[in-house]
Amino acid sequence: MRTASLAALGLAAAARGAGASILPANPVFGRTFTDLQGRDQALSAYVGRPVLMNFWASWCAPCVREMPLLETLHQRYPDLALLGLAIDTQANVERFLQKVQVSYTLLLTGTQGIPLMRELGNKGGGLPFTLLFDRSGRVADSIMGELDPDDIERRLGQIL
Repeated sequence: MRTASLAALGLAAAARGAGASILPANPVFGRTFTDLQGRDQALSAYVGRPVLMNFWASWCAPCVREMPLLETLHQRYPDLALLGLAIDTQANVERFLQKVQVSYTLLLTGTQGIPLMRELGNKGGGLPFTLLFDRSGRVADSIMGELDPDDIERRLGQIL
């Protein structure tokens, strides 16, 4: 995992026309994680779009139960960047995806996802943990625990 400077994030947001706000994007958008193909994916690429960031693991039963809902949201809202950050190994995620298919972006955080969740407000480090970011990359909402379909639809209205 790498971090970029906040100045670079500010320039990236300005270049994307992320809005008139002078506040910088959340520092999480300075991180880079690896996708399942082994490519580094900079979260800064998502500033300028509403983002649903879901921390999960293949061994977390509530995480697994909410994945079909996340897939539905991904299909329903094409402007929403939906990111699944796996606090898991690549081998576990690949085995899991043989049973449960998703088309949204999955990135590997490994154990580094736990302190990151704590930095983002999940002090207990429990899963699942979901954050909603506005187009400027600022946290609009957070949800600890399994998503409720009606509740997440209502909360998405804040950022879409």
